[in-house]
Amino acid sequence: MAMLLVTWLALASSLQLEFDEIDSLEGYQFMELRPLAMEFSQHFRNITEKDLDLPSSSQQDSQCLADMTQLLSAFRLKKIWALKMFDAWGTFPKGVLYGNKIDLGNYDECIGINKAISDNHAIKGKYCFAGVPFVRGIILRTAVCFPASCNATHMDKFLQPLLEKLLNIKTTKALVSEDSCRTKERIEYDGLTIFTIVIVSLLLAAVVLTTAYDYFFCEDQNQLPALIKIFSARANSRVLFRLVQPRSNPNVIDCLNGMRCMSLIWVLFGHQYLFALMAPNINQYQLKWWFGKPFTSFVLHAGFSVDTFLFLSGLLLVVISMRSLEKSKGKLNIPMMYLHRYLRLTPVVALAILVYMTLLPFMGDGPLFDSIKFDDYNHCKSTWFWTLLFLQNYATPDLCINHSWYLGVDMQLYILSPIFLLSLYKWGKKAAAGIFVLMLLLSACLFSTMMVKQYPIHIEIGVTPDEAQRKLYYATHVHAAPWLIGVLFGYFLHVNRSRNFQLNRIEIWLGWIVSLGLIFTCIFVLYPFADWLNPPLSMLEEAFYYTLARIAWPLSLCWVVFACMRGYGGLANSFLSCPLWQPLSRISYSAYIFHIFIQQTNGRRMRTGTFFSNYDVMLLFWSGFGFVLLLSYVVYIIMEAPFGVLESMLMAKRRTSSRNEPSSTTTNKLELNPQLDSDRPHNT
Repeated sequence: MAMLLVTWLALASSLQLEFDEIDSLEGYQFMELRPLAMEFSQHFRNITEKDLDLPSSSQQDSQCLADMTQLLSAFRLKKIWALKMFDAWGTFPKGVLYGNKIDLGNYDECIGINKAISDNHAIKGKYCFAGVPFVRGIILRTAVCFPASCNATHMDKFLQPLLEKLLNIKTTKALVSEDSCRTKERIEYDGLTIFTIVIVSLLLAAVVLTTAYDYFFCEDQNQLPALIKIFSARANSRVLFRLVQPRSNPNVIDCLNGMRCMSLIWVLFGHQYLFALMAPNINQYQLKWWFGKPFTSFVLHAGFSVDTFLFLSGLLLVVISMRSLEKSKGKLNIPMMYLHRYLRLTPVVALAILVYMTLLPFMGDGPLFDSIKFDDYNHCKSTWFWTLLFLQNYATPDLCINHSWYLGVDMQLYILSPIFLLSLYKWGKKAAAGIFVLMLLLSACLFSTMMVKQYPIHIEIGVTPDEAQRKLYYATHVHAAPWLIGVLFGYFLHVNRSRNFQLNRIEIWLGWIVSLGLIFTCIFVLYPFADWLNPPLSMLEEAFYYTLARIAWPLSLCWVVFACMRGYGGLANSFLSCPLWQPLSRISYSAYIFHIFIQQTNGRRMRTGTFFSNYDVMLLFWSGFGFVLLLSYVVYIIMEAPFGVLESMLMAKRRTSSRNEPSSTTTNKLELNPQLDSDRPHNT
């Protein structure tokens, strides 16, 4: 929640400009100008070396000047390649007073220019962004297209006198950054990229070959050879798309599939809004009012879905393991629990590290390639091992895959889980009381951290977003409360599994009213403070909200799960327990890990300005969601399912000899992480 909320508020604080408060824009004649490229060509029609005004003339300076001379000469002669280079320029953005601060020009037209001048030299297009100072520190960005031999310093020397003449703007700051420039030349594949392509190709080849063998030569699907069972897309898809009717197994909590999938969609939806806000929106200043709309609260608080995952993780951990502990009389194979967990999670994460670090840079080429990004995946070169050790949320501020922080939190809580499981088995309600006290102490720690360190959820207090995220969102102890509440509720379900609860209509309605009241309070209690006319929350109010919401949200889910299990769910249970959720639930791990790949690729390929509205973001989300599902299915087939089947086969002999051991490896149906479920139903 903090990651989204802090990001939203950081953006909102940058939208304070109100042109209605400015009497005039005297001195800024940009509305009266011709296209910037035309002004440039007229101003430098007799270009000389003095126009560069560099202290020393290098070979690159001379080459840039020669290419600019050729360009302007060809432009006067109406040569197509020269016309294209100026035609690709942006102009001063239209609708500046509405929030349009960028003109993207024509990216592909610029970088596609390749005019041979001699046998060993050609003028190629180089696309860059030039920043033009406006008012109150606002920078208008427009696309420019220069010969590739010119660097950002050369472009500045051309543009600064032009802007001084046209707009009376004098600035010593660089107008063009080399980081914003792109040419058609691309970096070559390095060894790690080639390795990634080879690995993915081998996995795909294994799946294709084994699937073909399965289809043509394996008539009995119950007697598949081991290799075919591991890699065959036909066999694994049969498991993936198998639908089990609700209440067909009394040991399955059917509603958890729907809760998991809805939470996954909520996370993906919130991340899509982040990319939409980073897009070149032509109505950027309208976001100031968007933050004050009721629907916006659903987006701002998408982080509650993480608390849902952790709640379900703690719940499933207890309801599965406590029954196994009773059968084995308190024996717990802890090393096998950890090994099973690590083998289940790591292969997909390892593949994601390789794909994000090596293949993503070659995806989604466009003018905003380096501007719209969720993470800096160059961090993977130095911090990848922390992700594979699931310590990334504490060990480094430079996360390899930003949203993988959740895996670190969940794994660390899982490592601590035997303490709680054995305590509950041996001491029962006394241990449950101790866990409840621990939950309160950790919540008090979170509250104290916010008050002492002055870490806000509202960015105006002055703490950087990165610092607030690391201290209030990435740390495991601040997310322990939902997980511990799930543990306590799981123990409640275990102790009362044979009890028949008979609730009257008033008690049922009261349960739903309280549950929904907590849900809507968590989401909407900050809604009045989104209005710019109201004063912001005090630090004390923010600390109370952030701490109590982390408790209230999982408490509301306790009733939802209980009501659905005991027949009091009504339409909610019918919706959440629908069998159609089951396939999505099984690929939810791959979807969570790889959804940013699709969203970031789509964001980088933008060629024109966008219009921000909830409907337009929904169009982007649902179209991208289809590709997320497709990519998740591929990852599931080539990586998650094969390694899951292989791990199950390797441990099958041990399961047979130790059938009653209460570890998560007891059967292939036991999966303790609601977010990371693949092909196992949820046993109670």
